[in-house]
Amino acid sequence: MGDQGARPLDVAAVLFDLDGTLADTAGDLAGALNRVRRDRGLPGVPPASLRAHASAGARGMLQAGLGIGPDDPSFGALREAFLAHYERCLAETTTLFEGVADLLEALDARSLPWGIVTNKAARFTAPVVAALGLDTRARSIVSGDTTPHPKPHPAPLRHAAAELGVAPSRCVYVGDDLRDIVAGNAAGMATLVARWGYMGNGEPHERWPATGGADAPIRLLDWLPSAASR
Repeated sequence: MGDQGARPLDVAAVLFDLDGTLADTAGDLAGALNRVRRDRGLPGVPPASLRAHASAGARGMLQAGLGIGPDDPSFGALREAFLAHYERCLAETTTLFEGVADLLEALDARSLPWGIVTNKAARFTAPVVAALGLDTRARSIVSGDTTPHPKPHPAPLRHAAAELGVAPSRCVYVGDDLRDIVAGNAAGMATLVARWGYMGNGEPHERWPATGGADAPIRLLDWLPSAASR
């Protein structure tokens, strides 16, 4: 079901987070984490126990799977090991969430341009997006290293808006992490919570300062205009 307060926003473009919003990447991220564990003689952990941390990338997976955070002296080496494994397995199980394909087709039918803004480095973003068949469809693809600052800084979102030729105030950003909502708000965009995604394990999404949200991808259409307008 959708948000009871849903109403068409005055927007001309839609921007999406990638992991946990458009794509279910948790299986491949968990696979990389378990390869790191096995390299160190540790047993694997159930991917389901890591799922909520997938939107936080290497940092989130290492914290959840090894209890190692950025302040730990071993974090840098473990992060590089994780990323090396992930680069080799990043498209084994990753797929679009159910309903995302229909949503994107509906946006194309409405002539609403859309793009992707993720904190993944470009070397991971490009092959994942290509494997999903979105590389030739997204009007803008902004990675975590495209601008000097990743989310929650607004720079990546403003960069995407500029590539689309749409003012930030006429864009809506959709994400499944509080960081996404903070970034979108800072960029001057409307923000929608992808409640079908990973949603992290922090502050409840009801407290996030978002414009609204949806429980299923297709229900985002309740928030969007029926046709593009400039």
